[in-house]
Amino acid sequence: MLIYKVFRVREWNALAGSGETVGAPIDRSDGFIHFSTAEQLRETVAKHFADIPGLVLAAVDTESLGDDLKWEVSRGGDKFPHLYRKLKLSEVVHHAPLKELDGVHLFPDEIP
Repeated sequence: MLIYKVFRVREWNALAGSGETVGAPIDRSDGFIHFSTAEQLRETVAKHFADIPGLVLAAVDTESLGDDLKWEVSRGGDKFPHLYRKLKLSEVVHHAPLKELDGVHLFPDEIP
């Protein structure tokens, strides 16, 4: 199963340069890296990244994360994937800029 991490460009560039990341400031503060499922992603972006241009969407296969990935209840009672270790660049299956049109984020077809 694929899960998704939204990065600001500087965060993505840091991951691409070093090969690993502990995530965004909120991830470091919470002690885990926040991910969303395909079904949760639109709401995550609307809630946390609405006015932020230049985002990068990264897909990660849950099988590559092992037991360090926990599914925990969060927003609206949904279970969200949380990674309790650094994310390695090699674990990113694919990534792409999250495009915008007139201030609205445009999602790839794989996102419902």
